[in-house]
Amino acid sequence: MTGKKKKMMEIKKGTCHCGAVEFQVELDGGLQDLKRCNCSLCRRKGAITAGVPIERLKVIRGADKLTLYQWNTKTAKHYFCSVCGIYTHHQRRSNPIEFGFNVACIESVNPFELGDITLVDGASMSLVDE
Repeated sequence: MTGKKKKMMEIKKGTCHCGAVEFQVELDGGLQDLKRCNCSLCRRKGAITAGVPIERLKVIRGADKLTLYQWNTKTAKHYFCSVCGIYTHHQRRSNPIEFGFNVACIESVNPFELGDITLVDGASMSLVDE
């Protein structure tokens, strides 16, 4: 038998502010590739995001409370709670088989303790709709 270890998926729960929306993400190695974008939408929402393949984020409660926002190319799908207004996740234009999610929604994560975050220059991209 080969000694290759199988990676353990870590499941983290996330919620909006009021708790109406609850989701879970399966992380392969913890929170990685943290980003902040400076496009017109992300600059306003101020969220730090991480990404997972689309099948690794599941809304487990409150899908009926999610509101969809789309703009520009209408490829990206931005979801937020219709009760409290918190952005929870989005399907990316740049990689539609991936969800970006709001790291601050994840239980036990303090976004002020994450250190340096990569800045994505979405404002300079043409047809930006991350």
